Amino acid sequence: MAKVLEVKELSKQYSKVLAVDRISFDINEGEIFALIGPNGAGKTTTIRMISTLLTPTSGDASVAGHSIIKAPDKVRESITYLPDEAGAYKQMTGIKYLRFMAGLFTSDIDKLNAYVERAKNICGLGDRLGDKIGTYSRGMIRKLLLARAVMTKPKLAILDEPTSGLDVLNAIEIRKMIKKLAEEEGMSFLLSSHNMLEIEFVSDRIGIISKGHLMVTGRADELKERYQAPNLEQVFERVVNENEVH
Repeated sequence: MAKVLEVKELSKQYSKVLAVDRISFDINEGEIFALIGPNGAGKTTTIRMISTLLTPTSGDASVAGHSIIKAPDKVRESITYLPDEAGAYKQMTGIKYLRFMAGLFTSDIDKLNAYVERAKNICGLGDRLGDKIGTYSRGMIRKLLLARAVMTKPKLAILDEPTSGLDVLNAIEIRKMIKKLAEEEGMSFLLSSHNMLEIEFVSDRIGIISKGHLMVTGRADELKERYQAPNLEQVFERVVNENEVH
């Protein structure tokens, strides 16, 4: 199976703080990989390096065969990044926002229309796309943002806390959207979340990072068996506590 993302010995030093220390992992085509860890563990720094928003101190990563250091422009063409704090223009209608964002990717009117049509189908907001985004619920905005993020069919979608602040029903819908895109379209995902139930439901593989070190990777069932834990929360706790001891 083709690897969409390969992270090799990636590190980031901030002054005296080593935020990320030589981490390596990969993501296959159509795979959902979750990177989880406590606050300050290095998740966001890792994601921002892969997204080309931060320059690594050492190491490298490649997206669809393109180095984040040597070919950042090519990497940006292959990814989408949806941060936790992402927002939309509240005075725009949903459909105008989608057309505006599509126009940032292409000037070809046929491509632009195809991107917008795809986003409309993915978000499922129907007639509400004619309303101003300021009238949307948080769940509706998140669906719109996710649809905008994947409308160009990126090789890798990077999502930071994709369901943060959503109620249970909206969170379930977002998770189903992500799984459907991976299963039916072969899109790959790198996501970060503090919701262990979400991670277990949506992810194919999981990596647990603590103090800048990638401690373990594997499927949820493998990790639960390895750490003799009934759920992912206890796996997470044991892995992080082990690192604290060492």
